[in-house]
Amino acid sequence: MKTYGLIGYPLSHSFSKKYFTEKFISEGIKDHQYELFPIENIKSLPDLLVATPSLCGLNVTIPHKVNVLCYLNEIEEAAEKIGAVNCISIKNFDGETYLKGYNTDAYGFEASLKPLLKSQHTKALVFGDGGAAKAVKYVLEKLGIEYLVVVRKPTPKAILYSEISSEILKRHKLLINTTPLGMLPNVNTHPEIDYSILNDEYLAYDLVYNPLETAFLTKAKLQGADVKNGLEMLYKQAEKAWCIWNNIG
Repeated sequence: MKTYGLIGYPLSHSFSKKYFTEKFISEGIKDHQYELFPIENIKSLPDLLVATPSLCGLNVTIPHKVNVLCYLNEIEEAAEKIGAVNCISIKNFDGETYLKGYNTDAYGFEASLKPLLKSQHTKALVFGDGGAAKAVKYVLEKLGIEYLVVVRKPTPKAILYSEISSEILKRHKLLINTTPLGMLPNVNTHPEIDYSILNDEYLAYDLVYNPLETAFLTKAKLQGADVKNGLEMLYKQAEKAWCIWNNIG
C-alpha cells in the first residue's frame, strides 16, 4: 500500500483527499490511499513518518508551509526562492527517510494565469501578503510583471488599500486576490477598491474557489473585466504533486 496525505491544522475539509481518492478510483490505481493528518505542531512530523512507513508523499497546508522547511533534506529552487513548501516527496535510501520540498502553488498559478494574459497586463496589484502571496509574487517576477502588494496594516514594501488612487488602479490592470476575502461563509467580503474604474482591459484573478464566483469576481465582471477563480490552479498543483511523487516528467 502506498500512502499519500495532507498535513496542516485544522483540516476541516480537503480538496486534495477528494481529488486523489477519485483519481485512484477512476484510473484503477490500486493499493493507493490518501489520508488527512491534522498535526497542530510541525514537531509531530518525524513521529508521523515513523508511524506511517507507507507514506510516499505529502501535501502541506496552513500553518506548516514555512515551518516545515527545517525538516527537509532538500528544497527545490522555486520553493527555496518562494520560502514556502506545499508538497513533499518521501523516499527511502538504505533505511533512511529523505524528504524533498516543492512549491506546486507557483506551478498551478502560472499554468492557469498565462493563457489569460494580454499585452496590457504588465502591472499587477496583489491583495494580501500572506503565504499564498509568496508563490504569486514569484510567478509575477518570473513573468516580468511589475506588482504592488496591498495590505490592511502598514507593512514594508506594501501599500494600504486607502493608498490605491485612481491613477494606480488605472495603471495596474491585473488584479490578484490572495486573501480569504469572499470565501465561504464570508461571501460578501472583497478587496476594497473602486470597481467603477475597471473595464474590459482588466483581469481579476481570485485564488479563492469556494464559492466559484466571489464578490470580488462578480464586481469585476460587472465592469467587463475578465475573471478567473482558483479552482484550475488547485487542479494543476495537485497534478504536479502526483508527477513529483511518481517521478513523471
